[in-house]
Amino acid sequence: KKKTVSFSSMPNDRKINSTAACISLMLEGCELKKVRSNSRMYSRFFVLDADMRSVRWEPSKKDSEKAKIEIKSVKEVRVGKKTPVLRSNGLSDQFPDECAFSIIYGDNYESLDLVASSADVVSAWVMGLRYLVSYGKHSPEAPGTGHPSLRTSWISSVFELADLEKSGRIPVSRAVQLIKALNPGMKTSTIELKFKELQKASERPGTEVACDLFVEAYCELCTRPEIFFLLVQFSSNKEYLGVKDLLMFLEVEQGMEGVTEEKCLEIVSKYEPSKEGREKGYLAIDGFTRYLLSADCSIFDPQHRKVCQDMAQPLSHYYISSAHSACLLEDNFWGRSDISGYISALGLGCRSIELVLWDGPEGEPVVYTSPSAASCVPFRAVVGLIDQHAFTASAYPLILCLVVRCSAPQQRLAAQCLRKTLGEKLYLEPPNPVASYLPSPEELKGRILIKGKKLPPTCEDSEGEVSDEEEGWELARRLGQEDREAPEGGGLRRVRLSRELSELVSLCQAVPFQDFESSRRGQRYWEMCSFSEVEAGRFANECPAELVSYNKRFLSRIYPSPMRIDASNMNPQDFWKCGCQMVAMNYQTPGLMMDLNAGWFRQNGACGYVLRPAIMREEVSYFSANAKDSLPGVPAQLLHLKVISGQNLPKPKGSGAKGEVVEPYVCAEIHGIPADCAEHRTKTALQSGDNPIFDESLEFQINLPELAVLRFVVLDDDYIGDEFIAQYTIPFECLQPGYRHVPLQSLAGEPLPHATLFVHVAITDRRGGGKGHRRGLAGRRGRRVREYTSTKATGIKAIDEVFRTATQPLREATDLRENVQNALVSFKELCGLTPAANMKQCILTVSTWLLHSDSAPSVTLNLAEQYPPMEAQGPIPDLLRKVLTAYETMIQTSRTLIESADAVYGKLIQAQQAG
Repeated sequence: KKKTVSFSSMPNDRKINSTAACISLMLEGCELKKVRSNSRMYSRFFVLDADMRSVRWEPSKKDSEKAKIEIKSVKEVRVGKKTPVLRSNGLSDQFPDECAFSIIYGDNYESLDLVASSADVVSAWVMGLRYLVSYGKHSPEAPGTGHPSLRTSWISSVFELADLEKSGRIPVSRAVQLIKALNPGMKTSTIELKFKELQKASERPGTEVACDLFVEAYCELCTRPEIFFLLVQFSSNKEYLGVKDLLMFLEVEQGMEGVTEEKCLEIVSKYEPSKEGREKGYLAIDGFTRYLLSADCSIFDPQHRKVCQDMAQPLSHYYISSAHSACLLEDNFWGRSDISGYISALGLGCRSIELVLWDGPEGEPVVYTSPSAASCVPFRAVVGLIDQHAFTASAYPLILCLVVRCSAPQQRLAAQCLRKTLGEKLYLEPPNPVASYLPSPEELKGRILIKGKKLPPTCEDSEGEVSDEEEGWELARRLGQEDREAPEGGGLRRVRLSRELSELVSLCQAVPFQDFESSRRGQRYWEMCSFSEVEAGRFANECPAELVSYNKRFLSRIYPSPMRIDASNMNPQDFWKCGCQMVAMNYQTPGLMMDLNAGWFRQNGACGYVLRPAIMREEVSYFSANAKDSLPGVPAQLLHLKVISGQNLPKPKGSGAKGEVVEPYVCAEIHGIPADCAEHRTKTALQSGDNPIFDESLEFQINLPELAVLRFVVLDDDYIGDEFIAQYTIPFECLQPGYRHVPLQSLAGEPLPHATLFVHVAITDRRGGGKGHRRGLAGRRGRRVREYTSTKATGIKAIDEVFRTATQPLREATDLRENVQNALVSFKELCGLTPAANMKQCILTVSTWLLHSDSAPSVTLNLAEQYPPMEAQGPIPDLLRKVLTAYETMIQTSRTLIESADAVYGKLIQAQQAG
């Protein structure tokens, strides 16, 4: 009688936590769909023979001896749609990638292509088969017999330490605390439930547990199948990673360079819990899990944790982290005023703070932060705070934006206070008249710049009139202090300014903006304009190229529209894409916009300055933020993101009334130039407890990587109302490839302890030009028309003729590049890998095939040669011949590229210089 297995219960109790569990599932057998080369699918029952030497299926037209595959003939087991049959057009939409797998077997490398009901079933079969392929030759007896594994003996030793009475049993409560200590983040209720279940199953109820039960509970609770699966893939003995296995994993999967065996031993001694493992240099599943969860394996590239960009460029070449009225900790107009807002903004690396000065009741100026008269803070106190905290988080210059609303006598007091308190830190040197750019953050380290109005040089008196700033009037209206009505016939309001305050302004002199033409002719590099978000938004839409060009030399500050009375934030990306350096954010308001700002400024050691893309800094470069596709001179990239699982996800805030269960899904969003903005979501993981499995692949095309930000958001599908669970935002340039954990944060940006997403990241160059699109088989590849870069005619005959000579070398360059990229992809696909794979993975795959082959054809790879040939000795199967041919094509196209590149480049430079 056929046995069938229901998988609906698998993810919850997570039975697949050892190779033995996989093999017992295969011995019971289950339904899988078999895919034929004509794309038809047939349901068949697949089972592993009791002697574990072959896999057979029924019903079948073949006799029972033919409807089977011997384990010893299996060359490779592939996960996903990695064979020509599974990639073919008719099928690709019928089932997700993670439900397919293929068994490559026999001397001719035939493939048996299968589709399962879920990713878990695939994992179980693949893990079991890979184990049998490695061990089938040695041990047909059931796995799990014989000596206890590293892991079991370690867990038993932990139990013995806790067994103070040496009675062989410990109280359940102590056992629960032990497991919780070994696996922080796990809920007590989950552990208690597991003990109850196991006690009931083994008919040993009571308040104490024995060692074997403790080991079983630990293994069931603390084994993450997806990590176990990964370990089996790289382990040469399927139980743990030796030093060589770990080295292979770090180089091939994690993209690490220069890894040594010493480095691997360091990792083992740091993360492997068992003494025996540390002594022998083995990393078992618990140590491997700890390593993958550690900061050493973070998704955020550690190089970006310290200042890593060139800080010697002019100030106008950086984005500068800026706050709008930083000390409002609630909302704008009914917010409470709290001076600690300044400290927290400076602590987050904010480098530009706005202060609005008003006449104070005691004859000295105050800073208001809400319309109630009780909410004013003496200016002196704020300056004292700034003096203390200005450089705690960053050594680079701090810009104080002063908006003056107080009388001339109180302005004098403010100026004296600034000079006395800030002393040497205050930057007062006059701008250098022969320079044409602002000094660099490096030159201005440890200095505080004042941004404000300046009296005209013609004014001789102790005070004079200047045009007023638009900013800060909204508050005046609410305070009822708006006595200065706008002048007749429009134009700017005028205000009195004292000479003392005017003299503090040097490199950031505030001037009104007329238009781009006037700025180009008359604005000096130390003068800067502020724009309201409405005005800046209009420029960004109507003349983005002019705004980018303007921002090459001048600083621009964008402040929120006065209509935002709830202190909500504008999207900083809307202005960064046009090169605007200072986008003033309401730091006190959490949400998407603040996540983008906080994530963005993490990429340069959180110092508050980020170097803008080269395309926005170079004197001669044309860039319009609203470009619809890839940009000239910037190679587009593809981000391949696999969201595998979530750990210890908290419940959404305010969902107290609901049950315990979260039904999460993950949204991955790219924020950047409009052509890059995109969002993909995973399916919802139903009733998965706190540790859902998603196992879903998403793909994004990124045209301007330097401006792109990736944001993960975890949401609850089951909750009505605020379904937000967690988020994490990271600049594209800071992503590390390979298997990584994403440290999730709350809405306010605080870390959520032990809450993570487990993902795989791969980044490849996009092939060719034009829109990135999914490609199926080679048959479709030929139809794509190559897009060649061409030059735009200027209408000036002499120039157009010079540039016409560049047409041919541009075509040659495109051909050289595309030929190499196409050859690379063909080689990877024949090896059964995705275009995101790297060379090491390809060579590793081919060598695995050869090792698992009885009639092993020998293949040599001669690395001593500049262009290493890969050659077979003797007759070889068809598939292997195709792989070798593809390898040869790849080497030859690379050789042509390497040998012709200089000449083509020379022709292009010649045309450019002549132009």
